[in-house]
Amino acid sequence: MTPPAPPCPPPEHGISQRNHPPRAVAAAPGHRRVRRVHRSHCGCGRPIAWHDNIPVLSWLILRGRARCCGRPFSIRYPAIELLTALLFLGCWLLFPPGKAVAGMVLCSILICATFIDLDHMVIPDAFTIGGAMAGLLLSLALPSLHGRQHEIFLIASVRSSVDSVLGLMIGSALVLWIALVAEVVLKKEAMGFGDVKFLGAIGAFVGWKGAVFAVFGGAVVGCIWFALAVLWQQIAARPQAPAPTAPAEGGGTAPVPLGFGVHVPFGPMLAIAALLYFLALHRWVDDYFADLAIML
Repeated sequence: MTPPAPPCPPPEHGISQRNHPPRAVAAAPGHRRVRRVHRSHCGCGRPIAWHDNIPVLSWLILRGRARCCGRPFSIRYPAIELLTALLFLGCWLLFPPGKAVAGMVLCSILICATFIDLDHMVIPDAFTIGGAMAGLLLSLALPSLHGRQHEIFLIASVRSSVDSVLGLMIGSALVLWIALVAEVVLKKEAMGFGDVKFLGAIGAFVGWKGAVFAVFGGAVVGCIWFALAVLWQQIAARPQAPAPTAPAEGGGTAPVPLGFGVHVPFGPMLAIAALLYFLALHRWVDDYFADLAIML
């Protein structure tokens, strides 16, 4: 008999994780190890009291500034916390308890990897190799993650694990081949190895069909984002005078205009496509691949 599924945390669990996704993102500079910290600290070094560390709510009450020193906190912190809560709520409403738990883990990995890749053009191994291991273990323990059911739990677990391994292998191999071909054509590195490992981790959660969709869906998302970004740059630059060639003192570097040859992180596009598949499009995508297999 199939053992009972583990209890699923309530929807608000995503907003009460003591800022784990934002803190994981903040730990990325300098390739610092993402580890558990028992107390949050302000930039001035003072510990943050528990009542000043309530996700979203504390930021609103304090108006985005630290109580101890008045230092401003980026709106990014409550934005990531709110995004995490909404995705956790979506998993809770859409899936049975076991798959919802696995979905919450996947969402946390995708959120952290997305914002770190946007900031630093790198995805730490904690979210690629670690994510792949988490996907494999959750597939073994929760066969419902891949829609596997059987009156004998071991059979469902083995089938789910096979789906996870296939997703990891096909997903990472597909991106690796695309990267190698693009490097030959463009005569330069077109995609980092972090994207290869990242899609392997995604495939461990969503299977090979979801991994294939994430690659091509991510390419579509990237094209849309690139077109909108270029259009926005053109609109924003039209009424303005030419920008100075040298940055102002202490003002950082001048923004680089988008165009061909500019490096753009692919991890966020993969993450968006993976979320679309997992939360909304998996039935249609799976049916498409089933029909394609019949035709072939």
